[in-house]
Amino acid sequence: MCVCDFDMRFTFVLAGWPGSVHDMRVFNDARSRFGDKFPKPPPNKFYLVDSGYPNRPGYLSPYKGLTYHFQEYRDGTMPRGKKEHFNFTHSSLRNVIERCFGVLKNK
Repeated sequence: MCVCDFDMRFTFVLAGWPGSVHDMRVFNDARSRFGDKFPKPPPNKFYLVDSGYPNRPGYLSPYKGLTYHFQEYRDGTMPRGKKEHFNFTHSSLRNVIERCFGVLKNK
C-alpha cells in the first residue's frame, strides 16, 4: 500500500502483504500498526482511494458500477451525469499515483 502527494512523492509505503489480500485488510493493519506515522487527511480534506476501499471520513472512493478509468473516456465518450463526471475527475486525479509508480520503475 502506498500513499503519495500531488508532487509525486511517496509519503507512506507498506510492503510485505501478499497481493491476494483485500485492500481494506492492509489499510486497517497500516492504521493500527503505524497510527502515529500513517498520513491522515487534514480537516475538511480527503484522500482519494481506489474502488477497493469504502467511503469513510477523510477517504473518497469512486462510484461503483460506472465508467471509471480515465482511459475509458479518451475513446470519445465523455462522462454523463454527476456520478460519471465525479468518477472521471477522481480517475484523472488518481493518475498521480500511477505516474509515481512509473517514475519509480524507470529508476
